[in-house]
Amino acid sequence: MTEAHCSRTRRRLLLGGAVAAGAWAIAPRGALIGLARAQTREHRLIAQPGEAPLLGPSGPKVPIWGYNGRVPGPELRVRQGERLRVTVENRLNEETTVHWHGVRVPNAMDGVPHLTQKPIAPGERFTYEFEAPDAGTYWYHPHQRSYEQVDRGLYGALIVEEPAPIRVDRDVTWILDDWRLTREGRVSETFGNMRDVAHNGRIGNTITINGVFFDEFALHGGERIRLRLINAANARIFGLEFADHRPIVIALDGQPVTPHAPPNGRVVLGPAMRCDLILDAVGRPGHRYVVRDMFYKTMAYELLSFTYSNKPLRAKPPESPIELPRNRLREPDVARAQTHRIHFQGGMIGDLTGATLNGRPLDMRQMMQSGKAWAVNGVVASGHTPEPMLTLTRDRSYVLALHNDTAWHHPMHLHGHSFRVIRRNGRPTPYREWQDTVLLSPDENVEVAFVADNPGDWMFHCHILEHQEGGMMNVIRVT
Repeated sequence: MTEAHCSRTRRRLLLGGAVAAGAWAIAPRGALIGLARAQTREHRLIAQPGEAPLLGPSGPKVPIWGYNGRVPGPELRVRQGERLRVTVENRLNEETTVHWHGVRVPNAMDGVPHLTQKPIAPGERFTYEFEAPDAGTYWYHPHQRSYEQVDRGLYGALIVEEPAPIRVDRDVTWILDDWRLTREGRVSETFGNMRDVAHNGRIGNTITINGVFFDEFALHGGERIRLRLINAANARIFGLEFADHRPIVIALDGQPVTPHAPPNGRVVLGPAMRCDLILDAVGRPGHRYVVRDMFYKTMAYELLSFTYSNKPLRAKPPESPIELPRNRLREPDVARAQTHRIHFQGGMIGDLTGATLNGRPLDMRQMMQSGKAWAVNGVVASGHTPEPMLTLTRDRSYVLALHNDTAWHHPMHLHGHSFRVIRRNGRPTPYREWQDTVLLSPDENVEVAFVADNPGDWMFHCHILEHQEGGMMNVIRVT
């Protein structure tokens, strides 16, 4: 990789095909009602090697793994209530699976190797089929050796459209990712090393949006955009600030939330998290406005710039309603819910001295010699099939009291369910947002509540994928 490319990667990134990333003119309100259950949407995904312009159109293409040979894989769109049938063919030289992140699928369709399905061997196929119960922004990725397969580019967006979408001029998806590239412009082979496992995961040196390195995103004054953000990075947390613009959050992890400005104007997304924004183009014609990632104080950079055309679309953005209809999630009965405490431990600069791995007590030195550094309630996970840490009764309400007793952030993801985030450090959350991945800061306590209404064995793990590989994972059984 040239010095010029190295310099550029310290700055901003792309828009991945601006208008191409989303369609102009959503269907009129009510036009989709009654159609959702009439169809099954069929797709074919091939997990295979490919190349991608991660360094921009003028840079060399980088070898990647991608669905249908590209990164991101095809954006799959389905209407709420429709069925999705996806045949996945494996042309890699190792096993793989596909997990439908955030979608409340039947357990057999969850894509967790050996826990919910046999992995897809090289040269074999597997067909996933399920109904899309909730409108929103979701994504798909492997769960077999995910710390490498996802980082090489195996992921894509799954958009479930509302029967009556809100009115916007453009519906745009940005899949944010970072890549650890060598000077030769190749993906670094340092997957799963203990420094990444025991610290904050595999942070890359090159940022892309929709698999491309670009500088600018074109806006027309007066237009309204629905911007769907997906964090597909292994470990990087994004904290986006939109200069002179006021984005409004309308959904988190696919689930509608009371529209509100993000705290301090910063949109924070941990790995695997999603956020839908309404972005009104209020800038001046011909001007440029920088979007910065400010999450890490010592690694702040310009992601890209909004560049305004000289000819506005209209005088000002529309004032039509932006609140999304709620999905049919069952409300947990918090007053009667059973509470389970879950303690996350380990990592460097932590107090964990030892834990249990495969039934054997190990000290921290022995854990790290085994490639592990993290524990959940004193147990280190190995593989995807540990003995469940919790067995929950179907259709009952539960509260999980989560304590991050480490020096690092952890985006904790529960498969097969969404939960309400009800308290942080003992204080009620202002929006009681529904999520499937909740970001815990160091030494933070978070309480989430949900109805255990989807039977099966479900992964609960840190979505910093090196932390998951390093032991921060377990299983919750619903019977």
